[in-house]
Amino acid sequence: MGSKLFMTENVFKISFHGVRGSIPSPLMPEEVEEKLLRACQKAQPEDLKDENSIRDFVSNLPNEIKGTFGGNSSCVSMEVNGERLIFDAGSGIRMLGQDLMDSEFGRGQGKANIFFSHTHWDHILGIPFFVPFYIKGNQFTINSPLPDIRERLEGQQKSEYFPIPFSIYDSDIDFEVLENRTERKIGDLTVTWKSMYHPGQCYAYRVDCGDKSVVYATDAEYKKLRPSDLKPAVEFFKDADLLIFDSMYTFSEGLEKEDWGHSSTFIGVDLAVKANVKQIAFFHHEPTYSDFKLADIFKQTEKYLKLIAPKQELKMLLSYEGLTIDLHQ
Repeated sequence: MGSKLFMTENVFKISFHGVRGSIPSPLMPEEVEEKLLRACQKAQPEDLKDENSIRDFVSNLPNEIKGTFGGNSSCVSMEVNGERLIFDAGSGIRMLGQDLMDSEFGRGQGKANIFFSHTHWDHILGIPFFVPFYIKGNQFTINSPLPDIRERLEGQQKSEYFPIPFSIYDSDIDFEVLENRTERKIGDLTVTWKSMYHPGQCYAYRVDCGDKSVVYATDAEYKKLRPSDLKPAVEFFKDADLLIFDSMYTFSEGLEKEDWGHSSTFIGVDLAVKANVKQIAFFHHEPTYSDFKLADIFKQTEKYLKLIAPKQELKMLLSYEGLTIDLHQ
């Protein structure tokens, strides 16, 4: 996944660079070993006769065996008709920055808007490792409804917590406080936002351009499930082409962890069906869940969708690092 994702006009592409919640969670050695064991169990002699057959065999394995959904924390980017948007700066933004260095950002000619859902650690800890910030000439606008967003980000890099200050960056970084506003126009697109239930305050964002729309709704808990309680979220998600949805817990675990500020795949399906969403990408995966558990939860969610809305044409997927979705403007 390289800089080419950001270079084509008249597109609406969404790329996932970090999909875990709470804390980065790299694969443990025993998890890699389990993947190898499961791959070997599936292999037949004809799958291993030469290099090409081995490559074909591996490429057809499910993602939870041949790869990983990823261990980096939240970061999603969008390229919309030449405009570059970045949502959150968890550890995943480091990989995005490396990709961008192969483009105009490596020459100090890049421009992007960064939107923060909130400033919990897992959504801001990647900032000091985002290389384009260090390149003179690049231009970034940091957007947030939080009036003290600058102070929060600068505070993360006080000497007590990090060896270099926020002021060290050579790129031009401006702050756009969205408080007391209802929308932000950027080129051909419109960004709106909605306050969600999450400790410390969190915002979902909706990007509309032409007849396409994407909602980024991480870190939200839906405590009351009556239609009247869900109505504000349903209206915000209405007819979205893609809903990126916090599904950190299983449904039962979400009930146990009340007020922790997260949701589940089942509630995501309920909301997507009510809002007539076309695609839902489950996001902000629990750091203690293995790739196999995530795949199992997804299978149960597929059954749930068939049970509650068998005729609903809702495409579901588990977000993973390296995933790119093209909405075909």
